[in-house]
Amino acid sequence: MLVCLIWYACIGAFACLHNVPSMPASRTRVLNGLQEKGSLNVLLIVADDLRPSLGCFGDTVVKSPNIDQLASKSNVFHNAFVQQAVCAPSRTSFLTGRRPDTTRLYDFGSYWREHAGNYTTLPQHFKSSGYITMSVGKVFHPGIASNHSDDYPYSWSTRPYHPSSYEYEKKKVCKGKDGKLHANLLCPVDVSEMPEGTLPDMQSTEEAVRLLKAVKDESHPFFLAVGYHKPHIPFRYPQEFLKLYPLENMTLAPDPEIPKGMPTVAYNPWTDIRKREDVQALNVSFPYGPIPRDFQLQIRQSYFAAVSYLDTQAGQLLSALDDLGLANETIVVFTSDHGWSLGEHGEWAKYSNFDVALRVPLIIYVPGTTAPTPKPGDKTFPFLDPF
Repeated sequence: MLVCLIWYACIGAFACLHNVPSMPASRTRVLNGLQEKGSLNVLLIVADDLRPSLGCFGDTVVKSPNIDQLASKSNVFHNAFVQQAVCAPSRTSFLTGRRPDTTRLYDFGSYWREHAGNYTTLPQHFKSSGYITMSVGKVFHPGIASNHSDDYPYSWSTRPYHPSSYEYEKKKVCKGKDGKLHANLLCPVDVSEMPEGTLPDMQSTEEAVRLLKAVKDESHPFFLAVGYHKPHIPFRYPQEFLKLYPLENMTLAPDPEIPKGMPTVAYNPWTDIRKREDVQALNVSFPYGPIPRDFQLQIRQSYFAAVSYLDTQAGQLLSALDDLGLANETIVVFTSDHGWSLGEHGEWAKYSNFDVALRVPLIIYVPGTTAPTPKPGDKTFPFLDPF
């Protein structure tokens, strides 16, 4: 379904604009751009572990002005749910438009073209239609799940780019209260002190902007996918974003208790965060915890700070699109691979089938065509049904 939405937007916008006898100036500019190039470009932005904790989805705590601005002129899907709350299965699912039952991927250990079927992907479809397709950051899940190549050359015209500083994402780079470096869950940092003096999402923004500059005058339209790593754990982000969320203003999840009578198969014991040094120091009991109240507040604080950091990176990318004169001829799609539990039902992870783990933001902007939905509907969007 995601494939259909983007593809129909590309081929439909031009037809719709041609059939409008009188158009406002904004649509006239879009039409002129389409006449020159023939098709709209596509910018797909994929966040990692981002639930709809954004102002445009009604969150009153998180500060996300750039994504909110994009939403103000877009169709916003308030009930978008991925097929599985795990990175590789979800990304493979929505990039092929097929359920994990079809791709036969429920974890990270197989490549769909070899173990399920030679399914056409979203970028591959655009590539076969004459688009220059490019990948930056985490779009497909790296490793076996995408054949250690991000599905290149099937899906991409050029080799996918991965930020070099991601190598340090799980290393001991978080300065603790003892002044030593740790591999912590909570990791606000001074970027200048980081290896290479940068962070992965900063590098991805820089590369994406470089690619936009390189292709802006090409005769062929482009499909650029940018996969940001945040707010995936560890929460390593520029420390200044922590100031946006004073700890005294943080609250616990509205439903922090483990549901009575919940079958054990419905629960995930959040082993990912238990591997981090600051969580290990809490000596939290397995499998249900709970995590101490003050540390719960700090987790929520850092998750929201990481979201604001992500928002800033997305804003820089969208500003570059505008500065390069591409905004009026580029469809922008913003989404995530799945959500993340912030203490709801006693969970601190993805992996479950709770709403907060499966529900994602989905925002689609088509120049001169889309407008914000005045009242969200009740229908769900399942990220399926491709061609």
